Parts: sequence; structure tokens; C-alpha cells
Amino acid sequence: MPVPRVPGRSGRLQDIPVPGQKRVLLAAPRGYCAGVDRAVVAVEKALERYGAPVYVRKQIVHNIHVVTELESKGAVFVEEVDEVPEGAHVVFSAHGVSPAVVSAASDRGLQAIDATCPLVTKVHREAVRFARDDFEILLIGHDGHEEVEGTAGEAPDHVTVVNSPEDADAVEVRDPSKVVWLSQTTLSVDETMETVRRLRERFPQLSDPPSDDICYATQNRQVAIKKVARDADLVIVVGSANSSNSVRLVEVALEHGAKAAYRVDYADEVKQEWLEGVETVGVTSGASVPEVLVKEVLADLAGAGYRDVEEVRTAEEDLMFSLPKELRQSPSGQRDSRGLGGRGRA
Repeated sequence: MPVPRVPGRSGRLQDIPVPGQKRVLLAAPRGYCAGVDRAVVAVEKALERYGAPVYVRKQIVHNIHVVTELESKGAVFVEEVDEVPEGAHVVFSAHGVSPAVVSAASDRGLQAIDATCPLVTKVHREAVRFARDDFEILLIGHDGHEEVEGTAGEAPDHVTVVNSPEDADAVEVRDPSKVVWLSQTTLSVDETMETVRRLRERFPQLSDPPSDDICYATQNRQVAIKKVARDADLVIVVGSANSSNSVRLVEVALEHGAKAAYRVDYADEVKQEWLEGVETVGVTSGASVPEVLVKEVLADLAGAGYRDVEEVRTAEEDLMFSLPKELRQSPSGQRDSRGLGGRGRA
């Protein structure tokens, strides 16, 4: 699908000739997903409703630009709820929190707004249910990631974190007949399935979650970049270093044919040497990245001669999530009318 030529930002990157025609393959879907949109709007609405400061435990989403923008509006990001003044408003991030964090916030009299992505909440509920049935839960994910900490905190005595396919070869369980796997929502689909395959070789009675835990947006962005990567000399992924799904996009691009792939937070991180001899540049962004950052990358690339942009679309997204219950109505009782979660998104 062709898109209009993008005007370049002159001066930073040079337009150096290459053997063939310069072009950009722009992956779609890319950028904001429904859960991220909901979480960011929740902080904005809380600031409108209650005034600054509104405290947020951890980064609301893993993107430095989004966090900086919200800080400029009065959001204060903290590591733990004990840093929040008693009685203040605190927003829980899209990655979710454990029951222990909810309890700690309540003990301090904090007015909590839960912006956990509903797809993460689904995994939490699965963990609770399987623990109640005395299953051992093998949670595929990255130890120390906020989402994994939150999910594991729902059933700490029943959860073992499996970080990689290699970890699957060493994990031990109490009862191989009562074991189930769950996963972090932002993983590489291919690597997760390899981990499950290895686990099932060792534990043939391994149970599956009732539905796929890796979120639709993570999967869609990986499918799109796979299609782009096979024709790309270079792939640029816009996203922050602590964004698991953004980091995975770089890995997926390299695994599926891209000659080189890099992650950047901002356009000015794109290096001239990356473009040497490059005819086709693939561009995408992680699920917590606003589209303005992608447009800036496209503008810089246009300044370097990459003005022809073709969108490579592999799926449509129109999922929407309602705001946290505390923010669904205005102070006058009117239902909030702001659309959330994917409409008009790439």
C-alpha cells in the first residue's frame, strides 16, 4: 500500500547514492496498542480530574518519550508506593502489579487507579485459577520484568519463571502431571513456542493456558516486521531499551532476513553509517511508541533520499478498552467520550 512521500528534515543525514532505488517499507500494525493507549490516557485523565501531582508506580509504559511528556504535565513516577504521600492518587502501570503492591497502597490510604492492561489482567486471573487447583505454573518470561513480577506475585508458591528455551531444559517440577505454562504478554512468539516445545518434551502432560497469553499487538507487530525484514537491508525499530516488545522486534527482524537491525528512541539516534549501501529500509515501532516518533524517523530518512514509503500491512486493529472505573465518568457524571485503543492507529 503506497503512502505519500515524506518531506525530509535537511542536514542531519546525507543523501549518498546507492546502486539501486532508495525506499522505505513501513510495517503496519506498529506503535500504540489498546492497552498502552488506555494506560497513557488514564494518567492524562487523572491529571485533569485531580490535578498535579498524580503519582505513577514505575513507568506507565516502557517508553522514555511518553514518560517525559507525562512528567511535563505533572505526573510523578516512583519505584514503589511507599514513596507516595499518604492519601495521594497513584496509578498502577500497564504492566500490572502483585497483590502485595495493592495491599501496600491500601495500607497507606492511597487512592489507586489500576491501569493494568486487560490482557495482562487475564494472565493474572489464569495464575490465580491454576494455583487454586494446585498446578505448578511455569511462567515463560524475563525474570525481573514488571509484568512477570506482578503475575508471579499472584501465586508466588506455585510459579517458576522460565527465562528462555535453555532454561526449559533445566527446570524441575514437583508433579509432572499437574503443570501448566503461562507467558509474559510481550515475548517473541517463536521463542516462546520453542520454550513450550522443550517443556513438553520433558513434561508430556503440560497443560496450555485457556487462550494465547502473548498479546495480539505483540504478535501483529512481529508478523508485520517478518514480512518487511525479508526485503530490507536495514530495519529501524523505534522503541525504548526497557520495552520488551521493541527489543524483540529487532531480534525478529534479524532472524527473518534483515541484513541489519537497530533500535532507537529518537530519530537523531539513526547513524549515517547504517545507511551505507542500503537501498531498502524497514521501519516499525514497539507497542508503547507514539506515531510522532516514527514520523520523525521517516522525515530524517527522507532527507537522506529515502522518500518513497510503502506501507506493508498484515493486520487491522480496532480493539478498544474502557478506562479504569475511577475515570469513566466526568465529575459531572457524564461518561468519558475519548476513544481508546487503536482507532486511527497504524
